[in-house]
Amino acid sequence: MTNARISAQIAFLKEADRLKRVDRSNVLLDLSRPENSAEHSWHLALYALIFAPMAGPDVSLDRVIRMLLLHDLVEIDVGDHPIHKAVDWDDVAEREQLAARRIFGLLPEDQAAAYLALWTEFEADETPDAQFAKMLDRSQPLFQVLYAPAPLPDHLQIVRDNLASGRAAYLQQACPEMYCHAKGLLGKTDAGETGLVPQWLTFLAEADQLKSIYRASRLIDDSRFENSAEHSWHIMLYAMVLADQAGQDVQIDRVLRMLLIHDIVEIDAGDAPIHGQVDHAAMAAKEEAAAERLFGLLPQSQYQELHSLWHEFEGAQTPDAQFAKSVDRVQTPIANLANGGGTWAEYNVTLEQIDQRVGVPVKRGAPGLWAWLRPQLSAHFDTLQTA
Repeated sequence: MTNARISAQIAFLKEADRLKRVDRSNVLLDLSRPENSAEHSWHLALYALIFAPMAGPDVSLDRVIRMLLLHDLVEIDVGDHPIHKAVDWDDVAEREQLAARRIFGLLPEDQAAAYLALWTEFEADETPDAQFAKMLDRSQPLFQVLYAPAPLPDHLQIVRDNLASGRAAYLQQACPEMYCHAKGLLGKTDAGETGLVPQWLTFLAEADQLKSIYRASRLIDDSRFENSAEHSWHIMLYAMVLADQAGQDVQIDRVLRMLLIHDIVEIDAGDAPIHGQVDHAAMAAKEEAAAERLFGLLPQSQYQELHSLWHEFEGAQTPDAQFAKSVDRVQTPIANLANGGGTWAEYNVTLEQIDQRVGVPVKRGAPGLWAWLRPQLSAHFDTLQTA
């Protein structure tokens, strides 16, 4: 694997960081701020995982998750366009095509073509995978409003209009359980059967809190601290793009699912900075209790599946978990190198600490990636010593 290929992949991943600065019309459930498109993409991937039992037999959930990770990247160039506002949609589509070609064009040629094709498939909304992904994309904003403790009146009206005659109206036929539950939350008590939808959405609403858990790392533009939801989206993208750095026995789609849920426990336990002073035993106990509570909101079969997957990631003994850990550890140093060191100075981080806390797990799961990164880290810390 050439350094040029890795460098192109990382250039794309660094550009993707800008999606964290694109605000949407939706707000977090606590109404504290607008939702951004990166954390929205993470939340949609989680929707796909949780609503998987509703997917038809011809739907590949793994392809749906990949689609949703990529689908909003064009907003880096064109921004978000709320469906309730007057927009020249033909003009938007043309600008999004240009954005897709530019952004995916940063990747090596084979990946650029594959990712552009996947994004185009989502936009066309014709295949079973794209239709399931689009259904989730049209549903999440509804429940982002309806599950808020005190929904904004104008947002409730947008939901009503959307269900009555907008893009979500088709849910009455395409996903009646989702449609009925939304109508019920709007006060239509005779809305009908909703199955497991309320239980799933209770978990997904709780997961919204991950967007308010801030990490010790900063965005590449150094504008603010990164939150754990957008971080989870970004390292899923890292794993997908850098899959050729994984061992032959690594199942990348399992890795993506692992990374999708790996930080959910931080809703209760908080973030533990890798270079901070942490009581690891106490933190492990808090995280275990959080996993029990949060995954316990789901039906038993899903609880067992996700709880087991989370434990596998934490144990870092399987090839999948080791590659997932590698990706989780490498994203922040790459961002720190791009923004002048990030919070390394604040935590008095040394190169020796990075070798131990980052290098050891990265070499275990993605040795080629560490070989690419290590000289850049050395050059950065050498510069600090000579400054």
